[in-house]
Amino acid sequence: MSIKLIILDRDGTINIDSDEYIKSPEEWRPIPGALEAIARLNHAGFHVAVATNQSGLGRGLMDVASLNAIHALMNKQLNQVGGRVDAIFYCPHAPDEACTCRKPAPGLLEQISERYGLSLSGVPYVGDSLRDMRAAVAAGCSPHLVLTGKSERWRGETLPADFPSNTHTHTDLSAFATHWLRRVPITVA
Repeated sequence: MSIKLIILDRDGTINIDSDEYIKSPEEWRPIPGALEAIARLNHAGFHVAVATNQSGLGRGLMDVASLNAIHALMNKQLNQVGGRVDAIFYCPHAPDEACTCRKPAPGLLEQISERYGLSLSGVPYVGDSLRDMRAAVAAGCSPHLVLTGKSERWRGETLPADFPSNTHTHTDLSAFATHWLRRVPITVA
């Protein structure tokens, strides 16, 4: 039996992003409706994994303990609405470190594929940036762009030509969940 998986970006997709980086639990605030959207996906039988660049680590702006505290808060708030994230994969590197896990490289998504032992062909990857969409396509995922965070500026606009042509757009994570749940048969886990 194969699991049903959805992969999400974090900053700008689940929580409000910041040009100053999210460095502490005090700075982490969910986008309205995002946690409830994850809970709806979970209740429909989906496992949710997060793939997130966290260059604040590589830049020395925070440490792993702070990142873990942010994720503990996210999980606590998810639990309060009946949701969960099953796994969090993050790239700790700064952009100049030339790693294979920093999106738009597909390394984080490949790690998720290995962890779950499944092909990512057709698995939705939901994010708020061009680099998320490029990573999705490189890993074989279905690219879904939410018009929050970095992509909020594209609301009501045509996406630039550098976005993959098969990019699906949604107002936010809640709109993605509604869309995805309409097209997939529901099975309760």
